[in-house]
Amino acid sequence: MIIRREEPQDQAAIRHVNEHAFGGAREANAIDALRDRGVVTLSLVALIDDRVVGHLFFTPASIESADRTWPALGLAPLSVRPEYQRQGIGTALMKSGLADCARLGHERVVVLGHSIYYPRFGFVRASLYGIRCEWEAPDEAFMVLALRPGALDRVSGLAKYQPEWNGV
Repeated sequence: MIIRREEPQDQAAIRHVNEHAFGGAREANAIDALRDRGVVTLSLVALIDDRVVGHLFFTPASIESADRTWPALGLAPLSVRPEYQRQGIGTALMKSGLADCARLGHERVVVLGHSIYYPRFGFVRASLYGIRCEWEAPDEAFMVLALRPGALDRVSGLAKYQPEWNGV
């Protein structure tokens, strides 16, 4: 397996992976719209035999309080073709992606996702820090990760994603 940054020729395969992983086009449509608008922070693909089988996507997000805004990244989505799931591809994408984000100087990541899966990478319930999701979501499903020590100190407020994610 090879993990690398998305290249232009990967776009159709990325769309295909997301449509199959999520059973529809909503995530794929949001990814295309974000890419078209130029607000992609990091997009990684996992390849097996030169075939894109997994995808990880980060876009700018923010955590906003009444008097301050902190930059963050929104992790959405992490996708693996169904026939390749449970083989460590998502884990490899996550480890590589989070390391790249930290290396790029980003400090915090929010994710709305599976409450059992994401904690293995250090994500915790965002509500522990007083961080809320802009959408209706179960408390245990909205999580945050500090990419450096102290990155969540005194951070609280409403986490906002790019508008393309509304309604996905």
